[in-house]
Amino acid sequence: MRLHVANPNSDAGMTRTIAAAAEAIAAPGTSIIATRSRTGPASIEGYHDGALAVSDLLARVADTSADAHIVACFDDTGLDAARCATSVPVVGIGEAACLIATQLAERYVVVTSAAVSIPVIEANLRRSGLATRCAGVHAAGVPVLDIAQGAGGPDDPVAAAVRRAAAEIPGAAIVLGCAGMADLAGALTKELDRPVVDGVAAAVTIAEGVVRLGLRTVKGGGYGARSSRQTLG
Repeated sequence: MRLHVANPNSDAGMTRTIAAAAEAIAAPGTSIIATRSRTGPASIEGYHDGALAVSDLLARVADTSADAHIVACFDDTGLDAARCATSVPVVGIGEAACLIATQLAERYVVVTSAAVSIPVIEANLRRSGLATRCAGVHAAGVPVLDIAQGAGGPDDPVAAAVRRAAAEIPGAAIVLGCAGMADLAGALTKELDRPVVDGVAAAVTIAEGVVRLGLRTVKGGGYGARSSRQTLG
């Protein structure tokens, strides 16, 4: 099985973190093809960055042969458009992580990087029907490109935000709201004795399962074929 893990941003270091997280969870026989943007922003924080990233993402989905594609940004940048562009499954790490969290707890909390991403994530949760199980979306106040510098240590603001969310909402699963946070999931799950869900691992697991079921994206409704005639004006 070939899974294309598409990072919508252009940062090489984050792409390596994403690829390592995907390879660590992938089943034997699954190969991971990780790509990053050639023309998009170095990080995606909010609506504007997301819009700038979509064109290159769609080109990579179209050009990469795979059994499934994974959109490796928690904002699920371009997810619906990517599903229109191919018939193989396309899984967004944001949607996947929250789906996994609902299997583990009555409620879940998302801890993302910057506050500007909160409205994007909340809108996605409403669109996907996952908002009713979400107990809140919190920002650690860290730029996306600075996430890796904390490395989960005692002064890491992301880990501190996860600890606060766990203390404030007992019984909730925690969802890491950025692909660059993947390295934190294992240690925080052990420390908090609470599920801390990484979206990259969740998306790989779901994508593998859907491919094994032999299922493909419905080419009808919103994901249907594009009309050949375009009307201007």
